Parts: sequence; C-alpha cells; structure tokens
Amino acid sequence: MRTSTPFRKTKPEKTLGMASARSLAYSGGMNLRRISHLRHVLVLRVAPVLLACLASCAVHAAEPVAVHRHAIAMHGEPALPAGFSALPYANPEAPKGGALRLGLAGSFDSLNTMSVKGNAPAAMVPYVVQPLMMRSADEPFTLYGLVAETIAVPEDRSFVEFRINPLARFSDGKPVSAKDVLFSWTLFTTRGRPNYRTNAAKVAKVELGDAMTIRFTFHSAGDQELPLILAMMPVLAEHATDPEKFETMGFTPFLGSGPYRIETVDPGTRVVLKRRADYWAASLPVHRGLYNFDTISLDFFRDSNTLFEAFKTGLLDLRVEIDPTKWREGYTIPAVAEGRIIRESLPIKAPKGMSGFVLNTRRAQLSNVAVREGLLHLFDFEWLNKNLFADVYRRTGSFFDESELSFRNGPADAREAAILGDALTSLPAPIRDGSWRPPVTDASGRDRAVLKRAIEFFASAGYGIRDGRMVKLGTGEPFTFEIMVTTREKERIALAFADGLKQVGIFPLIRLVDSSQYWARVRQFQFDVIVEGYVVGPSPGQEQTNRWSSRAASVPGTLNWAGVQSPAIDKALAALLAARSKEDFVASVRALDRLLVSGHYVLPLYHLPDRWVARWRHIGRPERLAAYDFLHDSFWLTPNR
Repeated sequence: MRTSTPFRKTKPEKTLGMASARSLAYSGGMNLRRISHLRHVLVLRVAPVLLACLASCAVHAAEPVAVHRHAIAMHGEPALPAGFSALPYANPEAPKGGALRLGLAGSFDSLNTMSVKGNAPAAMVPYVVQPLMMRSADEPFTLYGLVAETIAVPEDRSFVEFRINPLARFSDGKPVSAKDVLFSWTLFTTRGRPNYRTNAAKVAKVELGDAMTIRFTFHSAGDQELPLILAMMPVLAEHATDPEKFETMGFTPFLGSGPYRIETVDPGTRVVLKRRADYWAASLPVHRGLYNFDTISLDFFRDSNTLFEAFKTGLLDLRVEIDPTKWREGYTIPAVAEGRIIRESLPIKAPKGMSGFVLNTRRAQLSNVAVREGLLHLFDFEWLNKNLFADVYRRTGSFFDESELSFRNGPADAREAAILGDALTSLPAPIRDGSWRPPVTDASGRDRAVLKRAIEFFASAGYGIRDGRMVKLGTGEPFTFEIMVTTREKERIALAFADGLKQVGIFPLIRLVDSSQYWARVRQFQFDVIVEGYVVGPSPGQEQTNRWSSRAASVPGTLNWAGVQSPAIDKALAALLAARSKEDFVASVRALDRLLVSGHYVLPLYHLPDRWVARWRHIGRPERLAAYDFLHDSFWLTPNR
C-alpha cells in the first residue's frame, strides 16, 4: 500500500447544454468548397492533437465512474433517500437532558478499543470517537453520511472515495480533514487490531485529492463490503494523538468528534460520558433524535447478582436480561407490580448468532473432528432447559439461526455447490440437505442412546473407557481439558456440561478467572475451551474472516478462537466477500454455515427467541424501535415518572 497526492477527483456527471450543442454543429450555410479546402489543413494540423485527445479520452473512459452519494448499501439501494429527516427509529422531538445509568459485568483496564492490548469498554466509539459513516440499525447493512458527508464507489467497487463534511469538528473546535483520516488509517494498520492490517493488505494506495477528500484504491475489484468496512473506520485527531503512545494510553481518552466526551474514569469500575453542547452533528439527519442524555454512566460489577440488585434498587436505569431464571423469577418485586419497572420482549430480525463451547483445535486432544462431535453428544440441552430454564430457550443449530442465511433452510443449491466444490460430497448427508439438528436427549440427564453414540465417536478417534476414565488407547493417557470462564453464569453452564462428561469418564477442570486475565489469555489462544458467543448481524462480512479464516488462526487478537484452518472455508469466505447479488450472498453464507457446523468447532448452546429488556419508567423510548438491533441511543429521560 502507498499514499500519494493528488488524484483526479470524482464528481457528478455534467450534461451538455443546448447552446453548446448548437455551437458544435456544422453551420448549414457552410459550402462544400470551403470544407474541401480546409480538409488537408485540418488533417495536418489537428490530427496529432486529435490522436492525443483520443488517447486521453480512452484513459479516462477506462476509469470507473463513481458519483458521490449520501449513503451506501451492501446490496441494493439505501432505504432512505438523500435529504431524509431522521432515522425511522429516532424521535426528532425527543427531549434532551438527564442521565442514563447502565451496568456491565466485568472490569476494564483501558479505554482504547482500537488497540489489541487491554480490555476496553464500548465507551469510545461512537460516543467520543466517530466513524466516517453511520450504520443504520434498521437495514441489513447500510451506511449514511456523518464525518464523511458523501461516498463514491464505482460499480465494481475497485475504490472508495470520501468527502469530509465541512461542518465536522473535533471537541477542541478544530475541523476534521482528510489528513486526519489518513493519519487514523496509518495508525490503525500499523498499531491497531489485526482486522485493520487485514484490510490494509487489500488497499493498493491512499490518495488525498484536497483537504477534504480521500480515496482508497484496492488491489482488486469485486469486494462488495470493503468500501463499507473502511467507511466505519473511526477518525482520530492527528494534532492530538501520539502514535508512540497509542497502544499504552491506558485510561487517557482520545480527542474525538462525537456527541460525548469522557468526563470521569474510575479505573476498572466506572466511566462517565458528558454530552457536548457544541456537538457539530446534532442536527444532521443521522443523529437527529439520538444521544439525548446529558450524561451516560457505565458502572462495572464483578458479580452478576450485585449488578442485578443495583438495577432493582434503582441505581441503574436499563437492563438487557439474558438469564431466563432472573426473567421468570427475579422481577417479582413491587417496582414491577406497580409499573415503575417496564419489562419488554422485543423481536430482532437479525440472525440469532452462535453461543457455545469454543473448542481450541490447536490443542492436540481437540484436533480430531470425531472427538469434537463426541463432545457435542455429551451436552444435555433438553435436561438443562427443562430443569434450569423452564424451557424458554431454543437450541442453536446454525451460526445464522432463524434467518434466511442458515443452511437449515434446505439442501445446497447449484450456487452453493459451485462454492463448496469437492467439499460438498464430504459433508454428512443431513448437513448437505439441511435437516441436521444437534443431538436430542430424553431430558433425563442420562440418555443412554446419546451416550452410546458419543462413546462411538471417541472410539473412532482411538479412545476408550478404562477403569472409569476416557483414555487414549495404546498410551493410557486420560482425555481431559480445561474450561476457562469469567462469570458465574458461564461457570454454571460449564458445570452442567461436566456432569455429562463424567458419565463417560471425562473429568474437565473448570477455571474461573477475572476478566482481564481471561481476555489476555484468549487473545493469545492460551486455553482449551471457553464459553463465548459470536454475534451476527443481518449482513455477515469481513468479520467472518477474522473468526474463521486460516490466516486469522495464527494471528493473536483475532476471533478465530477455535483455530480453524480450512481451504474450503477460506473459499466460502472469499465468495461471501465477492458476492454482488443477494442470491450469491445468501448461497455463500449458507455454504460457510454448512462447513462450520460440520467441523464442530463450536459446541452450540442455545438462544432466546426475543431480546428481553427491563427499564425504569422514567426512561422513555420511541414507539418504533430498530429492526435489526436493540439500541438505547434513541431513548430519553421522561421526568416525574
């Protein structure tokens, strides 16, 4: 990748006026004798110029056409036209003021979410530091202008050009420029998270057209998502950011252009955001009706029960509930009965994603797919759901469950077959035809048929039970592993799994560690098994390469926790990023889904049908919420309630 300046800027196409057209036409009174007399002179004098002009025109004709627009969609057209008034899930008349108090589990040791080092809360982006464009939570993957007022991409998406909004200002009043974007790009791709470096490898050059315009030209065309990924890049202030201290800033906040600034930080326990009265984008359509609270506080709790009690006693204002036992039994309190706490079950259109036991295939005992499938049979979801969760959960059977992207919608079609190639025939028949489901037990906790099947898988990998222990035949080495967790809830799930494992002579070690130690080990892949989730949006893209590509498997800090290295999966990922039609996109995601499920890299847990949210009555919200995600950014304070 190289940087240079300047370039020939894209601009809206101009049309030829009628007067100009008339001036270029031959005069009807020009006689043939004069034309004949001038012919030879014109050929001699004009031909070289004409040839040069034609050559120049040919060069410019070869350059892809790109017109600046207010928004960009991954596939199809943005739902909102230029000049829209507000996002459909925001209330432009929402009152400003008051405080929103939120609670989170765990701790933090940094504020920098853009560096691989440290465990940082989601307090910087987009509240303090903003991306070039803002993603709408009401569409699968569409971005609207923010710091970048407009975006231009050709049809083949071989480059992307951003034009900075002349109103954009950092919190110290200095304008945002294209140089700040270039500075941020250079900083992230040299000192930031691995996904930034992955993107940098796809960029051939970066050019500054003028003080407000920047273009990224790619090595190859066809990556539909790359322009959108770059559009979501945060923009730091070059004049206020020291590259040498980027990775070691600790609790020092960045100077940003967002609606809030960091007011106070209590290391590990609390962050308070203060709304800027001089925020430059408050009246832009993408932010009208958003970011309504004067302050937002993020309080961290090491114990989840203490966090829950803080909400019930009114110390916190809003809670997203993930524990069905708490949702069913924990809210039988006067505040709920009297209507002071409002509980809502909100449908979300996005895929349910995947939560489960992530099996680190870098570990020798977990490298065999038969072993991993055997472990799948030893988790008794039916018993757990019946006895602990009152049957409120649904078993997850796909990385994109309950959406059109899941392979469980039916057999692999011709598009998928072309992507999968020879890998298709090696897939188990239930995965090929879409009928696969995780093992179903009788909910007794001791389903002999399922246990027998698990033992058969272990036997095919060279294991057997000797003296009550699952051992490697020939060496007698016991089969065991460590499950590392960071919350009591995950520990409880791990203990339930361990009960099933013990029935076939497997005795795992369950280790509960604090969040900082946990994430330090996870980033370096220093674990056997963890209980984690992969959130999936309605338009999966480059984040999937960070999770499943062969390259990511060897790069610390990526989310390829399982250590997946598969040429077939790499091919499906390439097809996903290159898909230009919705049909090709769906086929590529389903192909990826089939391969991931067949590899048994993650032992799937379960998911809730809807998003459970509880809030105190004084927190108001729009009647219409976003379709694809739950966001409190559109909420506001309703006094005296």
